[in-house]
Amino acid sequence: MAHSTDQQLSEDTEIRAVAAERLTFFGDAVVAIALTLLALELPVPEGSTNSELWDSATDHRDAYMAFAISFVVIAAHWRAHHRVFRYVTSSNRLMTSLTVYWLLMLVITPFATDVIGGDGAFQARFIFYAIVQFVACVLFVLMLREIGRAALYRPGTPPDLLRGAMRRMSVVAAGFLVSIPVALATEWAYLCWILVPGISAVIFGARLRRSGGDAATAATTETFTDKD
Repeated sequence: MAHSTDQQLSEDTEIRAVAAERLTFFGDAVVAIALTLLALELPVPEGSTNSELWDSATDHRDAYMAFAISFVVIAAHWRAHHRVFRYVTSSNRLMTSLTVYWLLMLVITPFATDVIGGDGAFQARFIFYAIVQFVACVLFVLMLREIGRAALYRPGTPPDLLRGAMRRMSVVAAGFLVSIPVALATEWAYLCWILVPGISAVIFGARLRRSGGDAATAATTETFTDKD
């Protein structure tokens, strides 16, 4: 009887591990598609002379800037996903659902990029893009929280990995959220996407220096299974 139970547990563990691996591969594939769609939507400059070609490229500068921003955003998501999911060895229904919705936001990003790169109606275009990115960040944070709550990670995983990733992604989400009301007053709202994470990094670094590294030491002693 005990042997049968152990065998069943082993089979369940293997099935969950395969599910986690397939989910990771699926995420990588969708991110690759999203990045490809970004490039396909880039406008091609036209002109028969160098001057005309340059003028055409200049006319499309907003679209090129939107592409660069979206590429950095999607790449940041992929880096965080790669950093964490190489330690994930199991999955569950909630984790799968959160991942699918997160990937949906990344797939929508090329469309949102076209929207924000258009002419006129700056506030509406900007806010739509910021909301898509904010939701993507929140979903990723929820994925990280579920990994910790359900202990979906392998033994020997760095104790501070999830908390660090959650902190960084939460700061990025805050940057997009703060930019929404700012966009109602000025087109310089783009700076929120840089300033909020930058200021957060400076403050966090200053706290670590003041504490003599105690904060970093404390973080490495925490476990992922903290339910707070």
